Formats: sequence, structure tokens, C-alpha cells
Amino acid sequence: MFLFAFTLACSHAVPDTMSAAGSGTWSSPFTVSQANSNQNGSTQTVEGYVVGQPTATNTVVTSNFPNDYALALADSPSETNTSNMIYVQIPSSFRSDYGLKSNSDLMGEKLKVTGSLTAYFSHSGVKDASAFEVVDGGQTDPTDPTDPPPSYDEYYSSAEGKTGSALKIALHNIIDDHQTLSYSAVWDALRNTDEDPANTNNVLLLYSGRSQSKTTNGGGVNDWNREHVWAKSHGDFGTSQGPGTDLHHLRPTDVTVNSSRGNLDFDNGGSQHGEAPGNYYDNDSWEPRDEVKGDVARMIFYMAVRYEGDSGELDLEINNLVNNGSAPYHGKLSVLLQWHAEDPVDAREIRRNNIIFENYQGNRNPFIDHPEFAEMIW
Repeated sequence: MFLFAFTLACSHAVPDTMSAAGSGTWSSPFTVSQANSNQNGSTQTVEGYVVGQPTATNTVVTSNFPNDYALALADSPSETNTSNMIYVQIPSSFRSDYGLKSNSDLMGEKLKVTGSLTAYFSHSGVKDASAFEVVDGGQTDPTDPTDPPPSYDEYYSSAEGKTGSALKIALHNIIDDHQTLSYSAVWDALRNTDEDPANTNNVLLLYSGRSQSKTTNGGGVNDWNREHVWAKSHGDFGTSQGPGTDLHHLRPTDVTVNSSRGNLDFDNGGSQHGEAPGNYYDNDSWEPRDEVKGDVARMIFYMAVRYEGDSGELDLEINNLVNNGSAPYHGKLSVLLQWHAEDPVDAREIRRNNIIFENYQGNRNPFIDHPEFAEMIW
């Protein structure tokens, strides 16, 4: 019997990418669409997502940036049609901070710029800019935390009737196509996905459960940082786009607690962590607090299904071992299945899954929508 046989509209389009029309002022900037329609030489402020560097009238590169002289903005972070972009000339005084050769992590960020709406590269443009600013992405959550997951009739239709490796392959094909953020953009995304429902100025930290100001992120003691639940050294994928910036396994955690967890595999036992009661660890494993054991398991399940080694990416797999080191494996499967059963999906996980799907990556964690998939595969 299938769980969660409900209906949810499953558009893969990323919402909140078209800004409300503005007046061209700093506090109410033009959208890129507006700026493209008003190439009259007037000085206006334009806001949009950084989507690459223009190198010719109809050419925008998204990597291997040749210099710091220009960037392209669009109303959607996934825009590829150059006719929907505006080309921004970067004056020399701003190149060290906003040029893409020096600041490639600006890709996907929302930027506000003031300048003359004048053709550049024989394309709609902004020239002689006098001000630039990265805008806090702070996406709003359009979903109800209780929205049901997609049913088999929609998102998961190709997985119906399958088990074992066939189900794993079917789910991989469903969630494979997605675009992850730049690592710098992950900060703002986590402020949204992990917002404390009791205090919208805070995020909830995964291991400690502490509610902490969204703005206290960084590398200092008692700051929060970006935890890779699938330890990034397990496969050495670092923080590059793909597994290194996949929001489905990135969570805010206390800096020192994150350091203690390090790249440990997951298992029961060890000594209780002094700053994060309920978490236990020893020299080869980490046991999270009971309230998030299932969350951790489902994030690991997702990673093992999403990253299967096709398209030149890593093949991440779960095994029943600890001490996996730099190999692309994570354990311990038997314990993760136990945690998955003992700590069922809750409203916060559903909300988070919906936000990542709707606002950022366009894909879902199947083990949140259909917990039964774990036993059906492993």
C-alpha cells in the first residue's frame, strides 16, 4: 500500500525569480525585464541574478571567466536565453569585488547595480555604474508546511511498482536533474530552509537544536556554519557545485560541534558531546540526537540515490562500515535504517523539502515523501 497518495502541483520551475516591478530607484529597483525595455540612457537601479559574463552580443560564459570587466544579470538564476539578460559593464573601481574572474562565487547571487541604461556589447546594458550591492537572497516560503508530497501519479510515477536496484535507478532518474547554488549562496538558502518557526530571525542548528540568529554565521566560536551531512571528504567532492552545495544534505550547525563531528560515519555509541547534549561520538562515528536521527538517515539515503556516477560525477554509496575515510562511501547502513524507522518524517522536514524543490533545486528527497522507499531499496 502506498503512503501519501496525495496531489501536489509539480512544476520544476523555480518560483520567486521574477521580482516585482520597480521604479528604478535604489529602494525599488527595476527588474531586468524593465531595464531591457528602458534602454534610454537614463540612470536607474537594476536588480537581478548573476548568470555569467558576456563576451559577445549573444554569448555569455558561465565558467572560466576571462576577466573582471562585465557580468550578465537576469530575473531568474537559471536563465540561459541572452535576450532575457542585461549586460553590466564593471568600472575598474568595482572589478576586484564584482568581477567574475576574481569572484566566481557571485554566480547565482542577486545583485543590485546603478548605472546608465545604455547598450553594451550591442546588447541591452548598464554602463558607467556608480553602485553595486549583493542583495540578501532571503527567499520567502510559498509552501504550507503541511502540503502533502507528490503522489505516484505525478512526480514518482516512473517508480511505481519497482523495488531494489530498479527502484533506486528510477528515483535517481527522477531527482537527477537539478541545479545547485554556489557555496556562498548556500548561506542565504539555509536561513530560509532551516528557519526557526518560533522565531523567524533565527535558524535551528541540526545537532545542538539551538535557535540562533540568522546573521551569526561564520567561522568563529559559537557561530553557525554549513555542515555537509554526507561528509565532503567521503569522495573528496569539496564545496564545488553538485554534491558540495546540494541543499538536501547541507544544514546549519555550531562551528565547534561541526568540527567534532568532522568526517565521522554514523553509528550508535561514544561519549556525549559537551556542547550538544544527546549527541555521542568516538574516534570513528557520530550519533546525532534522537530528534534528528531520521533526518540524518534520509539525507544520506538521498545522496546515495542522487549521485550515481553518471555524467562524470561521483558514485556515492552507503555501506555497513565506519572509517570510510576518503572513499565515496558512508555508513552505517543498518543503523541509518534503524534511525529512519525510529524518527519518522516531521513537518519541518516536509517544509524543508518543499522549499528546496520550489525555490532552489527543483528536485526532492524521495525518502521524506515516501519513507517506505528505504526498506524497498536496502
